[in-house]
Amino acid sequence: MNRVPGKYCADEDRLAPLPRRDPKLEALREQGALNPHPERVQDVLFIEHDFFDARDLVQVKYEMVRRVEVDGQSVSDAASAFGLSRPAFYQARESLRALGVAGLLPRKRGPHGGHKLSLTVVAFLERTRAEEPSLRAGDLVQRVEQHFGVGVHPRSIERALARQAKKGS
Repeated sequence: MNRVPGKYCADEDRLAPLPRRDPKLEALREQGALNPHPERVQDVLFIEHDFFDARDLVQVKYEMVRRVEVDGQSVSDAASAFGLSRPAFYQARESLRALGVAGLLPRKRGPHGGHKLSLTVVAFLERTRAEEPSLRAGDLVQRVEQHFGVGVHPRSIERALARQAKKGS
């Protein structure tokens, strides 16, 4: 039966209890360390001991690497037991070696920051907008393309100009 917090239940004459908050689950989600498939972790430690939490992707990856490096389990068996792929094992091992446990924290993929909107391009956008305030972001896209040969999304231009305006305040 699905209970909605604060709503009366059909079979009971009282309010349904509020679901309990799980601070660890919230923290894992916020840090990007929540394992999307904890049900795939079949390692005996995660099944038999409460200390091991299959929802914690950092812990899962660490234990998978430890199982191979210390216990001598094969990469294929360890990856399978921890619900991950062999490439995920090799990536985790290299990250752990290079950066320690912090290397197991997920990182955003792709470029970080507005790599197309350099300081020069943003200055150009500000000058152009100051000279012609009626220009929209779509118009500025064309100007950047013509002047710098760089394709930029209109929303990226809007965000860059908003950041600059905020800095100027």
